[in-house]
Amino acid sequence: MAAAPLTDRNTPPTRMLHSEHHLSGRIGWLRAAVMGANDGIVSTASLVVGVAAAGASRSAVLVSGIAGLVAGAMSMAAGEYVSVSSQSDTETADLARERAELADDDEVEHAELAAIYVDRGLEPALARQVAEQLMAHDALGAHARDELGISEIQRARPVQAALASAGTFAVGAALPLLMVWIAPPSLLCVLVVAVSVACLALLGALAARAGGARAAVGAMRVAFWGALAMAITYGVGALFGAAA
Repeated sequence: MAAAPLTDRNTPPTRMLHSEHHLSGRIGWLRAAVMGANDGIVSTASLVVGVAAAGASRSAVLVSGIAGLVAGAMSMAAGEYVSVSSQSDTETADLARERAELADDDEVEHAELAAIYVDRGLEPALARQVAEQLMAHDALGAHARDELGISEIQRARPVQAALASAGTFAVGAALPLLMVWIAPPSLLCVLVVAVSVACLALLGALAARAGGARAAVGAMRVAFWGALAMAITYGVGALFGAAA
């Protein structure tokens, strides 16, 4: 009995290709989201633990944590927007220069693109044919992708990155603040650290899985550095609280 075909031969090739989902499409938003949530948990938990270790009251610890949440979220948004905007400006300038070069000397750009494909392993005749067909379809897009390394899934998006960083920072920072609100004073530092480290481990595992890496490695890496930051801040707070 003949084996069933792996794919439907009547299915158009482009449709089959579009059914694939690649992890690289998540890189832009995933980086900003993970960085924001991680920083929100680590910085806010470290802040409240340090203030609590210095002997401050629950209300003072809570106020300092809320101030840290607002300041951190705004800082993340501003920093991410400025950083990604600089990348976007560079991409825009490169595309403008490439557009001008295409208008000035189309033949040179054909040869340049064909040389890129030869370097990647194509025969010169086939490389020229590929370059001609791609440039006939979208000359600027072909040069942006293959010469400049600019693709749609990796284009800089400043507003999206800023909102993702600020939002995830606020969500992450809310977790230790919740523990400050509900924990008894005698267990405040212990519960804040325990819950924060657990959330960091979960965040690291989820981020690793989303990026196609090992969850255990991601969890341990994020949890270790978060716990270290809290331990150092606690020590500083206790030292200055004792000296006060």
